[in-house]
Amino acid sequence: MSATRRSADGFALQVMMGLCLIWGIQQVMIKWAAPDIAPVMQAAGRSGISALLVGILICCKGGWDQVGNTWRGGLLAGTLFGLEFFFISEGLQLTTAAHMSVFLYTAPIFTALGVHWLLPSERLRPVQWLGILLAFIGIAIAFAGGVSWDNLDHRMLIGDALGVLAGAAWGATTVVVRASRLSEAPVTLTLFYQLIVGFVGLLLIAILSGQVTHVSLTTVAVASVLFQGLVVSFFSYLTWFWLLRRYLAANLAVFSFMTPLFGVTFGVVLLGEALTLNFVIGAVLVLLGITFVSAEQWVRRRLRRALGQS
Repeated sequence: MSATRRSADGFALQVMMGLCLIWGIQQVMIKWAAPDIAPVMQAAGRSGISALLVGILICCKGGWDQVGNTWRGGLLAGTLFGLEFFFISEGLQLTTAAHMSVFLYTAPIFTALGVHWLLPSERLRPVQWLGILLAFIGIAIAFAGGVSWDNLDHRMLIGDALGVLAGAAWGATTVVVRASRLSEAPVTLTLFYQLIVGFVGLLLIAILSGQVTHVSLTTVAVASVLFQGLVVSFFSYLTWFWLLRRYLAANLAVFSFMTPLFGVTFGVVLLGEALTLNFVIGAVLVLLGITFVSAEQWVRRRLRRALGQS
């Protein structure tokens, strides 16, 4: 399959822009609907809806026969997936959707670190190590929301930290998929594990924390859950996997960095969120670092061309 993958073309760019727009607005949707339905309930609802749809898709196309060989990795991947959305849900109650959009997409950094230690064939290169350094410097700067420690918004700081934890959980999920038998399983089965285990875990958390009662079936609440369940977790994820089977991952990774940019923009425009200079500078460094890590070959080619021209 890898031999048939090609460089991203105009069609791939258009599809990626649509996906990044969808992914960028999801944090805004969660925060927008939070007064009517607890974020953790939104996450449980979206996972349940998507799990049902993906399960039906597997029944139509097959894939259940591989459950016996993959359920252990699936259980772990699903647990990490649930943790990711638990951190997102709790973090959005403390920080802004713009902040969450940037910190969540530190996931490639944690994925790269994980596969570096587990898969000898994917050791980090110098450019990627530079990217990791830039990303963590950016996180530190973005955390510093004021001139001095006394002026920091500590609630936002905790929310931002939860955003980084969400990124770490997402990165760990990818590592589990890459390093386990899930790497050979159908995409739909891998996605189903994450959705169904995440649904059960998030619903249990909502029940134990009393958030299960924080549900008002307003238009905003229903629209948010349906959007996340149908458009984000089902349509966009399957479309992303479809692209990965046809185009080079490094090319797509470059385009995917539009997601936090859309997220920040939607947070400012739709929710009226304010941006500090610290956060803007830190976010730029984080995105630059992620680019170095996820699109290392593309970055090296660009650097070689720039040096050759100079």
